[in-house]
Amino acid sequence: MRIIIFSWEYPPRVVGKLSEHVKSLATELAANNVDVNIVTYDDASTGLTQESTRVKTVRVANPVRTHIGVLTWVLTLNQEVERAASNIYYQAAKQIDLIDVYDWHFIPAAVTLKNGLGIPFVYSVESLEDHRSQALNTAYNMAIKSIEWLGFYEAQKISVQSDWMRDEIIRIYKVPQEKIVVIPFDNPSSHTKQILSLFSGVTGGAKIK
Repeated sequence: MRIIIFSWEYPPRVVGKLSEHVKSLATELAANNVDVNIVTYDDASTGLTQESTRVKTVRVANPVRTHIGVLTWVLTLNQEVERAASNIYYQAAKQIDLIDVYDWHFIPAAVTLKNGLGIPFVYSVESLEDHRSQALNTAYNMAIKSIEWLGFYEAQKISVQSDWMRDEIIRIYKVPQEKIVVIPFDNPSSHTKQILSLFSGVTGGAKIK
């Protein structure tokens, strides 16, 4: 199984808890013979690196330096995420089984790659704009919510860590319950096994090397 993970933060760039969570998952997946490719943002250090864990990381910078807000930053950065993921796809002889997208930031790139190259994706949700913005309905917040909705609509499956988050996605976005998989992160080994099961279901049983 060969996958790409999109995360807007990844060590050494740490903004919140997501960075270490993705690193832990990627390390566990690689230990289970999954070919793991991370695409992430880092203005200070770009290009490909390979960790001792065999996880390969491609860091991209935003080609646009001045922004009026996080939306312009995200949407202009997505073209570089698409480029990096496409390079991985073609270098792997078009053998990418799926993309795992963490939070909303790189959903546009995932949707483009799904519809353009036929790569299915899982939307792994850490938080929702309704909670981050306290349910504000400004144009800015609604734009982010629209990207979240696009991810829920286009994703093959949605991964969350709690029943509460599953229920919130159903309440806010009317997503069918059967599309959402709850995988608690209470035990890394058990979590990885459940993630592998999810990935296998999405890819139609792609083999682990």
